[in-house]
Amino acid sequence: MIQRQKGCHDIYGREAKVWKFVESVIDALMEKYHYNYIRTPLFEASELFHRGVGETTDIVTKESYDFVDKGGRNITLRPEGTAGVVRSFIENKMYGDPSQPVKVYYNGTMYRYERPQSGRDRELTQFGVEILGSDDPLSDAEVISLAVNLYKMLGLKEIKVNLNSLGDKESRMAYREALIDYFKPHIDEFCEDCKVRLEKNPLRILDCKVDADNPLLKNAPKTLDYLNEESRDRFEKVQEYLDIMQISYEINPSIVRGLDYYNHTVFEIEAKVEGFGSNNVLGAGGRYNGLVDQLDGPETPCVGFATGIGRLVMALELEQVKLPIVEDIDLFLMYVNEEEKKYAAYLAQELRMAGFIVETEYTGRGLKGQFKQADRYHAKFTCVLNSEDLNNNEVKIKNNKTKQEDLINLDVIIYYLDEMIHSMEDDEDCCECGCHQEGEHECHCKKEEE
Repeated sequence: MIQRQKGCHDIYGREAKVWKFVESVIDALMEKYHYNYIRTPLFEASELFHRGVGETTDIVTKESYDFVDKGGRNITLRPEGTAGVVRSFIENKMYGDPSQPVKVYYNGTMYRYERPQSGRDRELTQFGVEILGSDDPLSDAEVISLAVNLYKMLGLKEIKVNLNSLGDKESRMAYREALIDYFKPHIDEFCEDCKVRLEKNPLRILDCKVDADNPLLKNAPKTLDYLNEESRDRFEKVQEYLDIMQISYEINPSIVRGLDYYNHTVFEIEAKVEGFGSNNVLGAGGRYNGLVDQLDGPETPCVGFATGIGRLVMALELEQVKLPIVEDIDLFLMYVNEEEKKYAAYLAQELRMAGFIVETEYTGRGLKGQFKQADRYHAKFTCVLNSEDLNNNEVKIKNNKTKQEDLINLDVIIYYLDEMIHSMEDDEDCCECGCHQEGEHECHCKKEEE
């Protein structure tokens, strides 16, 4: 039997419904923030990630899926979304659009060859946003608020924003020299990768997974001590806007992010979820003002954020957040003979096009089996088609909750179902437990508690 590849997952059943719900919330939120959807290719020229993400990052040096295609081109499956968006921004000359900044979001599959573990896969789905063309600190605050609001809208409660600044080029270079001076006498105590990082990008030592417990990391120089006045003022502005938006945060100088292109604001957002383990980061991002011109575009300030959908769904499940997932159907159509089956096909088509969720029988079950199938689908209503009723242009529809059965003229079946389903939904809405029956106005659950 052929099996799925290690680090990949089949998403189906109720889990797939949770994914679709999360994505629908994302789409609705993006509309409110006025971000436009962007879709970039699943694979790009390897150079894009080597130049954009950075030669010293684990994503490029260890985790990227690289191959040579039939035309001899070096190709990489995208490991993250930002570089592809920036490439598209440059290639499609979005910088020339008078409606600046360009605000986009993506939701797509990424690939990283790493050791699979809980919440970390080789194939992952990532949602992210990018603002290209604004250096305003308000843009940084907006991206952070967007991420926090998404998590809260989905029902996660204990959200923590860890905030830091890497400063501008001058500040970052000063900090880089301080790290080299600090780590150089002790570099033999670190892994081989860190020895290479010392000269190429010493900030990556702070983000090393192998040496994470090395005590030298705790006493390493902090970025905030090397910010020049301009960078410090800018960072204070970001905090001011977050305070205005009532987004709580903590300054955490250890946040440096693992990608080479970041400068100024960087942040990680955690969720206190039982069972999540020590790695409780849900999403992260920051500002990357030098990436567009690094990839041969015009100098353009940018800021962005990304979160893994799979990890987000896992957090919702561990927190046992109750989501409004539709598990039932409106109507199950039943039949016995071929003529009734043909009418079931016709009626299902009409009702589906009218907006109802309708199912019928496809495997040759008898009526008893069809009733069981309707129960499995949690059908609100069932309808057993029979030739005598159909000849009179009528059908019998049964309310599976009240067990009431009505004989309905087919000319008004759409209006009947619409009224009955809305009435059922109104009854459920008026009581948290959803126990109301038609004509009753007192909660059974509260009655039982008394």
